[in-house]
Amino acid sequence: MKSIEKTNYYDNKARELSFETGLVIDGKIIKSSTGEMIESVNPSTNDVITSVQKGCVADMQQAIDIAKKRFQQGVWSRLEPRKRMNIMYKWADLIEQKKETFALLDTLEMGKPIDEMLTIDVPGTLINLRYVTECIDKLEGKTTNTRDNTLHCIISQPLGVVGCITPWNYPLMMASWKVAPALAAGNSVVLKPAAYTSLSSILMGKLFLEAGGPGGVFNVVPGSGSVLGKELASSSDVAKIAFTGSTEVGKLIFRYAGESNLKKVNAELGGKSPHIVFDDVEDLEKAVKICSHMIYENQGEVCSAGSRILVHEKIYDEFNEKFKKYTEETFIPGNPLDPSTKIGPLVAKEQQQSVLGYIEAGKEEGGRLYFGGNIPKGLEQGCYVEPTLFTDVDNSMKIAQEEIFGPVAVSVKFNTRDDAINIANDTPFGLAAGLWTSNLNTAHKVAKELESGMVWVNGYMNGDMTMPWGGWKESGQGRDKSFEAVVSNTQTKSVWINYK
Repeated sequence: MKSIEKTNYYDNKARELSFETGLVIDGKIIKSSTGEMIESVNPSTNDVITSVQKGCVADMQQAIDIAKKRFQQGVWSRLEPRKRMNIMYKWADLIEQKKETFALLDTLEMGKPIDEMLTIDVPGTLINLRYVTECIDKLEGKTTNTRDNTLHCIISQPLGVVGCITPWNYPLMMASWKVAPALAAGNSVVLKPAAYTSLSSILMGKLFLEAGGPGGVFNVVPGSGSVLGKELASSSDVAKIAFTGSTEVGKLIFRYAGESNLKKVNAELGGKSPHIVFDDVEDLEKAVKICSHMIYENQGEVCSAGSRILVHEKIYDEFNEKFKKYTEETFIPGNPLDPSTKIGPLVAKEQQQSVLGYIEAGKEEGGRLYFGGNIPKGLEQGCYVEPTLFTDVDNSMKIAQEEIFGPVAVSVKFNTRDDAINIANDTPFGLAAGLWTSNLNTAHKVAKELESGMVWVNGYMNGDMTMPWGGWKESGQGRDKSFEAVVSNTQTKSVWINYK
């Protein structure tokens, strides 16, 4: 295992960082009403990085009130589209100028390898911001062909206040996926970032103001999800909640929305995504590589991770052997600030213990622990878990049915095409799926039959901003990315004009 003691350029840059740690409300960075703080902890060492102001119910209500007031005043909602676009383009430019800082913040708080931040998260954030900004002046209404003395217009208008609740696994990028489309559509926003990972969201809020965004249009309130998330989702002054997180919490969000004002809810929830490898796969080595990356990148803390690997019985043993060899050579736990590290720690001790508990459950259920399953030697001070694979897994097992959210894959054997489809769909989730085959009929048939919001053929997690992102079943509803994400932050109004 790689030593956490090794220093490098990013270790040194991390020591030089200064942090914005306050609430962003009404264009100012302020302290919490209670003065309480949240410790920000580096999961690779369990050292405290800094302390962030912990928002309370009064702070959240203040943020909602000012967001509603600014919306009604029209300082953003009625601002000329080109002026909104100019501010958001400048905002993206300011984030790009601080790309290294943003990369360091999420790596320090979440444990994500710095290389992933610099090549995936930060670039993805910038692409998203600029894409939705380009959509602002593309939001159009229409007129219908009706009777001669009537003009019927269908116009698109922003919703009002949009509450965004984001997870800790992609702090910067998920914030951009939720906040940017809402702002592009003309709404005011209140963002509640995950308590573990608030620093990049606070900096985003500050840079929005520096870009010329009006105060009170984009507010950031860190704190407890069970307290502040509930307050945001229960408020009748909030017109929509955009949420990414667990299915369990997502169900509560829908409940709070229904009990208050029937606000819109866009929710990307949990997953237990099948990654299917047929025996006619053209390039088995490539399939092995992608299957490994799609469960162990970001430490497996990915809703859409290909955590259930379904392999045809003819190539089952060969696949598992190649998978083990590639994974052990590639995903060596180490210091996430080292650019060569491909897998860092889990976000917190609680998450580490949860994942280790699933590993023990897998053993008890009769799964074969093919490799991994332990805390890496030499890294005991952090929240690490080795990349792990269970083979000879029955799809009814707990480790095959529940979202582990860690670097744990299960390998399930199948025989026929229909067998693969049935196993893949035998889950309450329906976020993502992938399949590998050289047979065109198989590709079309399986892609159509899979109960999933996203399906990749001979690849996984490919796509661009034109691809709607979201799931079926208990993986949620609504879509991120794409023009659809911007439109979902608007509502239509019919205007019927009679004239002589």
